[in-house]
Amino acid sequence: MLLRRNFGQAPCLLHELLPKAARIALLVNPANKTNAETTLRETRDAARTIGIELPVLEASNGEGIDAAFATAKRERADAVFVANDAFFTSRRLQLALLSVHYGLPACHPERESVEAGGLISYGTDMIDVYRQVGVYAGRILKGAKPADLPVEQATKFEFVINLIAARVLGVEVSSSLLARADGVIE
Repeated sequence: MLLRRNFGQAPCLLHELLPKAARIALLVNPANKTNAETTLRETRDAARTIGIELPVLEASNGEGIDAAFATAKRERADAVFVANDAFFTSRRLQLALLSVHYGLPACHPERESVEAGGLISYGTDMIDVYRQVGVYAGRILKGAKPADLPVEQATKFEFVINLIAARVLGVEVSSSLLARADGVIE
């Protein structure tokens, strides 16, 4: 089994990109309760470490996402951190458009959202995960019992920046962040 976890780094990268940010809203899907609770717990720890407020917004449908961004703007959030959730990945274009509409920079958990117009992403390198899945499946095909195989965590994460979105949002990206990025969309 492969686990995809590393929530703590993403809010820190978003805060490094926006050092004056004091409130970064966390968008979670309450329909995916276990994931929402885990994300909240781990992200709250990171927020506490870097000294930012973390208001929580919930959305489990398209209208909920619209309302969450309106609430984030009304409550003076400086940015939005989007939780890792398949529903949000499927709504990546809506998230990118709302980010621009409300002037709220957003951090996403996967590259695809940044390719759709999001500002930054930090998350599991899915190509590496697929490779690990292949190795895992190979072990099973060679006779290993699945119950005897260890749980493995993702080992490679990628940080992607969309400079087009940065320009639209008026966000200046430091050369140190650009140097650390695994991918830059220009």
